[in-house]
Amino acid sequence: MKIAVYSGSFDPLHIGHLAIMEYLTQKEDFDWVYLVVTPQSPFKDAEKARTGAKRFRAARRAVRRHPGLKVKVDRIELRMPPPHYTIRTLDALRQREPDNEFTLVIGADNLDLMHKWKEHARILTEYGVLVYPREGCDTQAARAALLEEDPRYKIRIIDAPMVEISSTEIREALKRGENMDKWLM
Repeated sequence: MKIAVYSGSFDPLHIGHLAIMEYLTQKEDFDWVYLVVTPQSPFKDAEKARTGAKRFRAARRAVRRHPGLKVKVDRIELRMPPPHYTIRTLDALRQREPDNEFTLVIGADNLDLMHKWKEHARILTEYGVLVYPREGCDTQAARAALLEEDPRYKIRIIDAPMVEISSTEIREALKRGENMDKWLM
């Protein structure tokens, strides 16, 4: 099976995430999307690690509200010791499910930073990335720069819908007491 690995903090899951998952399962040729809740990204605040299990449970509840989605909320990183490098997660998924083909799904903002990721060359050659658009990112330029490094890199840009909201904006609005229900998944 072809599996899209969509990894992140998902704090919280919102309609932008939903739009990407719907796109991946309806417009692309993936059999499933594995939503991998990351306890702590090596690039983010260590505070996130304490809320990993809570975010995982919230993600499962959110995905259950959309029964038509071919999405599995995967706890693989919650069972792995830190640091939570994407290459370790992808390798663990391949070891657990050797007959499946895994592709990493990232936002265009992460493509700009890909050269900072642990073993990014392995990610790009062995698994490949599917890149969805983000406001203010020159995806084509970032792709071209990486392909100059190695033309064997598998980098595919998709025309998924762009939703103008982020988890950070939602968290900040909730702290101010605003109702963000229309944005939540």
